[in-house]
Amino acid sequence: MAVLKLTDQPPLVQAIFSGDPEEIRMLIHKTEDVNALDSEKRTPLHVAAFLGDAEIIEILILSGARVNAKDNMWLTPLHRAVASRSEEAVQVLIKHSADVNARDKNWQTPLHVAAANKAVKCAEVIIPLLSSVNVSDRGGRTALHHAALNGHVEMVNLLLAKGANINAFDKKDRRALHWAAYMGHLDVVALLINHGAEVTCKDKKGYTPLHAAASNGQINVVKHLLNLGVEIDEINVYGNTALHLACYNGQDAVVNELTDYGANVNQPNNSGFTPLHFAAASTHGALCLELLVNNGADVNIQSKDGKSPLHMTAVHGRFTRSQTLIQNGGEIDCVDKDGNTPLHVAARYGHELLINTLITSGADTAKCGIHSMFPLHLAALNAHSDCCRKLLSSGFEIDTPDKFGRTCLHAAAAGGNVECIKLLQSSGADFHKKDKCGRTPLHYAAANCHFHCIETLVTTGANVNETDDWGRTALHYAAASDMDRNKTTLGNAHENSEELERARELKEKEAALCLEFLLQNDANPSIRDKEGYNSIHYAAAYGHRQCLELLLERTNNGFEESDSGATKSPLHLAAYNGHHQALEVLLQSLVDLDIRDEKGRTALDLAAFKGHTECVEALVNQGASIFVKDNVTKRTPLHASGRSCQESGYPSFVAHL
Repeated sequence: MAVLKLTDQPPLVQAIFSGDPEEIRMLIHKTEDVNALDSEKRTPLHVAAFLGDAEIIEILILSGARVNAKDNMWLTPLHRAVASRSEEAVQVLIKHSADVNARDKNWQTPLHVAAANKAVKCAEVIIPLLSSVNVSDRGGRTALHHAALNGHVEMVNLLLAKGANINAFDKKDRRALHWAAYMGHLDVVALLINHGAEVTCKDKKGYTPLHAAASNGQINVVKHLLNLGVEIDEINVYGNTALHLACYNGQDAVVNELTDYGANVNQPNNSGFTPLHFAAASTHGALCLELLVNNGADVNIQSKDGKSPLHMTAVHGRFTRSQTLIQNGGEIDCVDKDGNTPLHVAARYGHELLINTLITSGADTAKCGIHSMFPLHLAALNAHSDCCRKLLSSGFEIDTPDKFGRTCLHAAAAGGNVECIKLLQSSGADFHKKDKCGRTPLHYAAANCHFHCIETLVTTGANVNETDDWGRTALHYAAASDMDRNKTTLGNAHENSEELERARELKEKEAALCLEFLLQNDANPSIRDKEGYNSIHYAAAYGHRQCLELLLERTNNGFEESDSGATKSPLHLAAYNGHHQALEVLLQSLVDLDIRDEKGRTALDLAAFKGHTECVEALVNQGASIFVKDNVTKRTPLHASGRSCQESGYPSFVAHL
């Protein structure tokens, strides 16, 4: 809601704020509009009601002010008067037929507003005019919910005396007791319970009032509920007890109270996490963790995915808590279901201080984790150079491969951090090492478009024309830029086509930069993989226009297929995959537009079959024949378009017949 300058307001509004009835009468007599609206659709009567000035309200109404006018939040003058807690203003408005059941945009009535603002006298005026005090707002909350939330004991008493449903629930099944407990209003909690509120009530997620109070650190309410004998280890739908929630939110006083009352410190939730796991992970859980450990919590208990509390400190970088766990018997090299130790986890998330703590305490830096990777693999893969430096200082065989034959240098190249690569190289890492598919670190850097990593590797002697087991060079990977993998990531943004397009353009620019550097350093664009495809084929298949332009500058019609073992030309690949921009680049250099693949199909045939209209138009406009028949079905591109079952009607090239 905007706060407006009083001096910018009409004279009538300024007079209302001044509280001068005579000036107001004079202005109205001078034809000042009593129903004028400000930028938020508030009238002068809203202003008078806000100020709770009954005399001015009377003057305005008698001068023609609309008593039930609504502003842009649908608040009436009665809502405003109640919020000001002015009984006299409310009485005047009601005398002039103000609607006591009017709802604002949150469906709140004047009674809701009275309950929230401790306007007991106003509520006493309104309630006799209502058919029910249990009307709910948009969130399902009654006036009793609002009174309990705001800790208004007298209002709660009034509403209960007037028939309020003490166990009414909102849209999340939360009762007034939940809100009073969460906010720590002990007097209201006691009052509600004394009037029959269900002390063990649960909301839709299974949270009880004890859960609510514990999660928000309301120690007095927690004590009161425990003294009433509520089940201390009651779980919600996630299997969490009040102790879990207190630990998660760092409520150490509540944790102390719950443990003293006998809460189960080793109670697992649905995922197998105990309160100690939560204390190990949470932002403010240090004291909670110490309390749990001192009360017998199992420091080595593991969740369903095998994570110990020490793993949780590693995820979130809680190095002081990791020391506490280790000092109390925490197993330093325990493994989760993937085989990762806390050191692996700390390396993955880049927590250098915690890595130092673990190594100092004897953690095994050469222990294999997921896919037989070292902690150093994970630090390098996730581009944490400081962590790499710390792990390297412990010393081990740096070129030891993982399950797939990848060394730490492969991981660094994939992760894209030049500092990691330099650290590994200075420690003796061999950039000639290949994984089980014959790929070098340079292949990985090229596949992920990490220009500076490519530059570093090539400058230090990496062979730019080294082939993997499929015959692919780094240039092949740069031309494709691993878009097959990135399509999945980018595809999550399909609801925002502009964002997707920007991401693709950025990826293509990065790929072109890498490809240009490789070409400048004697990468051979004519090298073909074992299926006969060169880097031009790859760029065409993935629609990289800029890469194609660079490659075609280096080759003279390098995509002509008369002497190639490839089954499809770059033109076929671009057309089949619907890359019309890449297709247009190829068309500028190609003489024969009717090149056939192994089945006698032309690029136009494939584009028509896949329903890529823009590709079809580009090919036809450049003179591709629509009458060429393939070798198998003897059908033309026109037939192919029909087979594609496109719902858009006739194919675009029918107009050329």
